[in-house]
Amino acid sequence: MELPTKEQAIASNREAWNDSARHHKDSSEWQALLKGVEQADFSCLDDTLTALLAQTGVDGKEVLQLGCNNGRESLSLFALGARSVVGVDQSGAFLEQARELACRSPHAPQFIEADIHRLPAQLQERFDLALITIGVLNWMPDIGEFFSHVARTLKPGGALVVYETHPFLEMFDPEAADPFRPTSSYFRREPFVQHEPIVYEGKIEQPAAPSYWFVHTLGDLFGAAIAAGLQIRHFKEYPHSNREELYDRYQQQVAQLPLCFTWVVVKPVT
Repeated sequence: MELPTKEQAIASNREAWNDSARHHKDSSEWQALLKGVEQADFSCLDDTLTALLAQTGVDGKEVLQLGCNNGRESLSLFALGARSVVGVDQSGAFLEQARELACRSPHAPQFIEADIHRLPAQLQERFDLALITIGVLNWMPDIGEFFSHVARTLKPGGALVVYETHPFLEMFDPEAADPFRPTSSYFRREPFVQHEPIVYEGKIEQPAAPSYWFVHTLGDLFGAAIAAGLQIRHFKEYPHSNREELYDRYQQQVAQLPLCFTWVVVKPVT
């Protein structure tokens, strides 16, 4: 397979996500969101992430979410006391949805369309807390460069909170004849490529721009954060899945895989 350049992968992923947005809006979940965000205490965050954010400290903080999608998680940060929230995503179509939700909310987040590699200068050293949730890290072709840009958004002493799917899970295909047999190497270097619309459940049999899902080991992630000057404060693995329902089959096994993790890294005060 001829691999795309970093710029090609980023551009193709942006096109795929922009095309995907209409499919996500055409759902009962979207209608529930429209109603839910009207409440000041709205939150779609699960107990694991809520507890970690509360422990790390959100109250009164300036918070940045990188890869905010339709803004539902950014809006949820206000329920934890965030003073201000900025959500960044490269998909203009999903940010339209985010602004539609924000218009119904009593809160006022800011949403910015930008590729993480080209963040506006006004975001540098501005935030007490940054957040990355599932489905962000694997869209990044160069994880080292990604973390260097993330680190620049934090104030000295600021923390990055990550809640992601575990890279071990990339070894398995939940739709394979034997979903418990590894089908891919943990150390895979080439990206997974999808040519159908990106949806969280099921498949849509329509052509779409190729989307590139890059595999990063835990060593890749830790090395990238350390190289960016960030210090590890917390890391924990979990047996529950925070991914699509297809992956629920990997829960509650005798030989249990790690399915997701939480991670906090901090920009040192110099």
